[in-house]
Amino acid sequence: MAPPAPASALRRHRASLEGILDFSSQPPLDPAHRASAKRRFDQIINHFESESIRPGRDKYDRVKLVSLTYDHSTSEKSKDRLLAAFFAFAGLSITVDEDINFEDPTSQDELRASLDNFADYLFDNFFLPLKASTKKTPQPSPASHSAVTSTQRQGHIFAGTPERIANLRGACLIRDRYRCVISHKFDQAEALKRFGLQRRGQGEARDQDGQPLAGQRFEPLEVAHILPHSLTQLDSGGELNASKEAALAILNMFDDGAAHLIEGIEIDRPGNALTLTQPLHTYFGDFNVFFKPEGTVPHRYHIETFLPQGFTYDVPVTRTLFLTEERNIDPPSSRLLAIHCAIAHILHLSAAGDYIDDILRDADEYGIRHDGSTELHRLVGLHLNNWAGSQAHGNVIV
Repeated sequence: MAPPAPASALRRHRASLEGILDFSSQPPLDPAHRASAKRRFDQIINHFESESIRPGRDKYDRVKLVSLTYDHSTSEKSKDRLLAAFFAFAGLSITVDEDINFEDPTSQDELRASLDNFADYLFDNFFLPLKASTKKTPQPSPASHSAVTSTQRQGHIFAGTPERIANLRGACLIRDRYRCVISHKFDQAEALKRFGLQRRGQGEARDQDGQPLAGQRFEPLEVAHILPHSLTQLDSGGELNASKEAALAILNMFDDGAAHLIEGIEIDRPGNALTLTQPLHTYFGDFNVFFKPEGTVPHRYHIETFLPQGFTYDVPVTRTLFLTEERNIDPPSSRLLAIHCAIAHILHLSAAGDYIDDILRDADEYGIRHDGSTELHRLVGLHLNNWAGSQAHGNVIV
């Protein structure tokens, strides 16, 4: 763990929190101020990069997490937001065109503390809850055709989460032709249904392309959210809590306006979901499998993994995602897949993903350690902010 931040840095940190989430009224930086802010940001990153992970003090690379979050922002406006937030944490003016002073040891220590605070803010309010809550999309029973049609954009009023997820699964199965979009294995339940009809003399069991199902590969399929349902889950008062609002504000640092893609019931629309086998759902939810656009062909992706060789033989692979002939079910959003890919790389390259896995695994195996080494404040934060629902980790419910 990093040492406590100096008091002045903490005062600036706390003072900056009140306004740091509200970017709606913030004007974009003009080219000169943007170039100056980026130059000074790079000075800070480059200065502390050589001591990114300090043995015994850091569990993940805070400097790299901040730097990578900036690098993976998709637009100038998103990058401006991250720079504005960072300079607010550091107590520095974003419009002053002066080199950063590293000569004064006290100022340097405070600047490093501010950088660490900002990294921890991103970690605690976005990366940790996002990875902790993407372990699995709850799987409802398959939706009927009538339920599937209700997912279309005709002003349908969704009744509740189980119905929405059931509708989502049905819509994705139809759109994805009852196949995992990565492995192309056919849905086992649907195959059994079609073979049953064949035994009753109702024609040969075939897939959506008219090919015989006999000899094909089958596996139970699941609907997987690209960004987790819990990201927009309301509290008991029907409101987003401060933690969820912070996460959505950070999401807009990756892609300005992306939060609107998953507002309310949009989180459970087909544009935020894929059909996957159970193992690939787990790997995708853990940000160990990701989609990168392949060339200029729409909806074509090269699918890769950070997993060691031997964990899955379904990737790497290049796939063009399925579309319905009528185009009445949205394809997976390229913007959301790009955000998922960015998060996967940040978690992997900064070692934050391994740290999160260690936190959850430690709680699952040992509960609360008597020596105080359990990251209890982070586990409690997940529970209190309703990020991981009733998921149990040993003696700690998060």
